[in-house]
Amino acid sequence: MAMQLDKVVPFGRSLDEYRQMFALSEDDLVRTIIGVGDGPASFNAEMHALGKQVVSVDPLFAFTADDIEWRFYAVVDAIIEQVKATPDDWVWTYHCSSEDLRQTRINVLARFITDYEAGKTTGRYVVGELPHLDFTDNQFDLALCSHFLFLYSDQFSYDFHRLSILDMLRVASEVRVFPLMTLGLQPSLYVGPLMQELHSIGYTAQIQTVPYEFQRGGNQMLCIKR
Repeated sequence: MAMQLDKVVPFGRSLDEYRQMFALSEDDLVRTIIGVGDGPASFNAEMHALGKQVVSVDPLFAFTADDIEWRFYAVVDAIIEQVKATPDDWVWTYHCSSEDLRQTRINVLARFITDYEAGKTTGRYVVGELPHLDFTDNQFDLALCSHFLFLYSDQFSYDFHRLSILDMLRVASEVRVFPLMTLGLQPSLYVGPLMQELHSIGYTAQIQTVPYEFQRGGNQMLCIKR
């Protein structure tokens, strides 16, 4: 089924946020990276400007820049009002306030929009979605999945998560997923069983605490390696 734009909250994150969310080292940044479910992040644009290799994959990329920008501005104020209504659910260190968060998301979107059409032409923004990625085995060194898997545990099944992670491990030798909490600010019940299953078939899977925390308690990522 094709994505319906009116169901999407197109928020993206910056390179600095990716570095903190995924504990990316300088060595990590020179690896070939696939960002899965990046949405309108400026991560790809900023990395490209530094001469780094990133491919971003998202069903959102079936839409035009104008479509994505329109949808962002259609929902951003409502989302910020929800954040304002629940101040204790958030950690105000990286983002100093709800208005700072809003401006950061606007800045990220603007950087993405300026890069989007050129990036689509050169294959840096690719239409696709989990649980099956249209890439060859071992095409990338590192797969990153931000604010999709585990966050939407109530919407997507355990089997969807398992298949998604296994397919990311097919195309990349290492996978990192952030955060490990649901939209309801609860630890995802899928994390433990998935780690056990991955260990049983020969992968290493570890939870790492990272510097980035916005959802209260959401400062952990899952790192999986072959």
